[in-house]
Amino acid sequence: MPPLDPQVRAAVVAAGERAREVLTPQCLTAWQERDAAARPRPTLDRLRDGGRFEVEEVRVARADGEGDVTLVSARPTGVREALPLLYYLHGGGMVTGNAWSVLPRLLRAWALPLRLAVVSVEYRLAPRTRFPGAVEDCHAGLLWAAEHADALGVDARRVVIGGKSAGGGLAAALALLARDRGTAAPVGQLLLSPMLDDRGDTFSGHQMAGHDTWDRTSNATAWQALLGDRYGAADLSPYAAPARATDLSRLPAAYVDVGSAETFRDEAVAYANAIWQAGGEAELHVWPGACHGFDTIAPHAALTHDAHNARTHWLRRVLQR
Repeated sequence: MPPLDPQVRAAVVAAGERAREVLTPQCLTAWQERDAAARPRPTLDRLRDGGRFEVEEVRVARADGEGDVTLVSARPTGVREALPLLYYLHGGGMVTGNAWSVLPRLLRAWALPLRLAVVSVEYRLAPRTRFPGAVEDCHAGLLWAAEHADALGVDARRVVIGGKSAGGGLAAALALLARDRGTAAPVGQLLLSPMLDDRGDTFSGHQMAGHDTWDRTSNATAWQALLGDRYGAADLSPYAAPARATDLSRLPAAYVDVGSAETFRDEAVAYANAIWQAGGEAELHVWPGACHGFDTIAPHAALTHDAHNARTHWLRRVLQR
């Protein structure tokens, strides 16, 4: 097993059993209830941070007519020119997480220093909503943002879709879906430890079983929740599991990062390689000694600092083209 970075290892040890807890079908409901109770969900007033940001919630009709998708839109206060947009999809294994909790970090890390707007998507979670509910929610929100760019004060020609873990997988799927439907043309896709492959049969998936903070058992449970009886199907759509895609041409520039000591390592590396083979653009970082979620578990580690800087540099380059 690849060794953990010393600072990351210390943070994992300090986190105790919670960092090693495994998600199973038997504990999924309790896992979701605990996450909903414990995960911070800041109010709009708190997100405005004393007036530093303009923040509002928008409800967008779903394509299937089943209610609305909630988008949380935020931008630095007092900036009147059209800003680039980071369209962000939260993590949580497709079964937990929310659009509000990720915003404080995104606003602090990127909205202010890069002068960009952020839209965070409250997509439907599994198993209550199975594929394609979540990716269709994300697509409906992206279309709305593009169509209402002037009202949002954003530049529709400078949109990056991004996310972490499940959100990274959804961002990759959304890039494929938007390309194939011809509905949007983001300039970049920011894929952070993306959840791409339902099959769970990579070397790193087996290697990190029982070791990573999100291991093969947890991953299989999440995919089963999302796909139901389609789990493992030979003809599964790439909009569900982007690793299933056979055509990765004509995609927006990709940033892919992953840890050397995490379950998703090999599927992330393979995805970047497949983009290159299709003639596309991808920047790949494999962070040595990083487990899944290392930057959340060890926010002050040197490795986390390096990863943040690399992501920020890529965002700046892509948005300035």
